[in-house]
Order: sequence, then C-alpha cells, then structure tokens
Amino acid sequence: MRILGLDFGSKTVGVAVCDPLGLTAQGVETITRKEEGKLRRTLARIDALVNEFGVETIVLGYPLNMDDSVGERAKKTEEFGDRLRQRTGLPVVLWDERLTTIEANEILRESGVPREDRKKVIDKVAATIILQSYLNSRQER
Repeated sequence: MRILGLDFGSKTVGVAVCDPLGLTAQGVETITRKEEGKLRRTLARIDALVNEFGVETIVLGYPLNMDDSVGERAKKTEEFGDRLRQRTGLPVVLWDERLTTIEANEILRESGVPREDRKKVIDKVAATIILQSYLNSRQER
C-alpha cells in the first residue's frame, strides 16, 4: 500500500511517498506555485503522482499551533485536504507536523547542504519527515 505525504505551504507543497511495504518514506519533489490561492495545477500534479505511484492514502501535514489550537494555516490546510479528497477520491489523514520544518532544516544543515540550497529541498524533506512519522506510528500499533 503506497501512501503519499505532503507538506502544504503557502507557495510550495513538499511531496514524499512510501515504499510498497509502507516502511520508509522517500522525498519525491517540491511543487511550487506563484500565488497562494492558485491550486489547480498543484492539485493536478498531486493527482498525477497518486496515479503514478498507486497511492491509496494521503497524509497531509497539519500545522497546529504549539498550544494545540487551530490557526489560520491549519484552517487553510483543512480546506486543501477537502480539495484533495474531492480531486483524488482518497482518504486524507491530517498529521501533526509541528517542528518538522525546523527538523528538516537541521538535517540539511548537518548534511552540509549550503543555506542557499536548503530552500529548494526543505519542503520535500519536511514531507518525508511527516510521512515517516505517520508510518512509524502505524508500525507501533
């Protein structure tokens, strides 16, 4: 069963996918758009990736505030999740993504990726962290 992991941002969406056994997450790409509300091409690209990889579930990073409250970014993520469900017909799991971008930045820094190059891949790495966290939680059950 393949699962797609997404890190939804205002102008980018980091994408990761798991292996067929559902054990490990790998970064795929970062989808970019010029304006925050322009999602048609983003949704079309995600739909194409769903078909390419045979995805059965989408895990969408859910940016709750540190106090567990739902802020503006989380509300936009919920709306995006609804659009993903409509477009793909797949279940979309909202998954706590707090601090994943910080963790992704730390991984890239420790790996020696120059600061100017991190911006190109940080969302893809964050999507990988989100998806791997979800996969790990399933294995623990």
